[in-house]
Amino acid sequence: MSASKHLQFETAAQQMVQRVPIAQVYETVGSVAARLPGSQFDSIEAVYIVNDKKHLWGLVRMVDLLRAPKNQELGEIMTIQPPTAHPEDDQEKVAGLAVKYGITAVPVVDPHGYFLGVVPPQSLINILRREHIEDLHRLAGIWHDNSQAQYALEANPVRRAQGRLPWLLVGVLGSILATFIVSRFEKTLEASVFVGFFIPGIIYLADAIGTQTEAIVVRGLSLNNHNSLRSLLTGEIITGLLIGCALSGLCFPLVLVGFGNFRLAVAVALTIAFAGGIASTVGLIFPWLLQRLGKDPAFGSGPVATIFQDVMSLLVYFVIIQLMQV
Repeated sequence: MSASKHLQFETAAQQMVQRVPIAQVYETVGSVAARLPGSQFDSIEAVYIVNDKKHLWGLVRMVDLLRAPKNQELGEIMTIQPPTAHPEDDQEKVAGLAVKYGITAVPVVDPHGYFLGVVPPQSLINILRREHIEDLHRLAGIWHDNSQAQYALEANPVRRAQGRLPWLLVGVLGSILATFIVSRFEKTLEASVFVGFFIPGIIYLADAIGTQTEAIVVRGLSLNNHNSLRSLLTGEIITGLLIGCALSGLCFPLVLVGFGNFRLAVAVALTIAFAGGIASTVGLIFPWLLQRLGKDPAFGSGPVATIFQDVMSLLVYFVIIQLMQV
């Protein structure tokens, strides 16, 4: 289902009914009660008070109508300006009005106050149930429109491979680039062989931080995709740097004690700190970008983000090694 159709289906207009009791303010309780039997209504929770132009003025709950004296006018017992919804309002907002104001049916009016109908109790119950299930799906990382995720899981193996392989080919190209970068620092590795000992560990930590970020972002995008990229990016960069600093603080004394090389320990610690910020940033940007492009972040963000993190971590490591003259 497309986003437009999805939104159109979940509006007050799609959930409301039109056959409800209506009356005018000067009518008496007895006259209204007398014409209710035999009438066909879709909702009888209240009698809705309208003027000659059918603008909604108020309502009288059915329980109040039945216990009021027959000669009493509706204007004396009606609730003035009840909470209302507009036809284009989201169904969740409509259900929220019912809960907030303790009403069993929500009147629907147009922008000029013209009474259109009500969203009845059964629809409100269905809305609340549907929204509750949708929220549970979001918390589990399932998208609003989960047909794409369902297809990725249940398609035949050939189509699954077709969906995943292009992203992995990007990873292959990135691996070639990473190999090329390492080869450019051949002299550095020949002069200090122990520099190469830390490449697997640095790559692993960057991948672990990035993968953790990707998982959180993919799940978070399904829960709320209204935050700006700037606010998300700022928070994730700071988080990544904090994680990187914590890990570098742990690794620094271990490298210093194990190899007795202060410059090497500083280079490894600085690389891990920077790699944490880079990995978190990349782990956020790629899923966010793929989601904006209408692609499945679960397919593309992992392979592409991982190789990008690896290449950047290698570059940072070797640049720092050269600057520190290890």
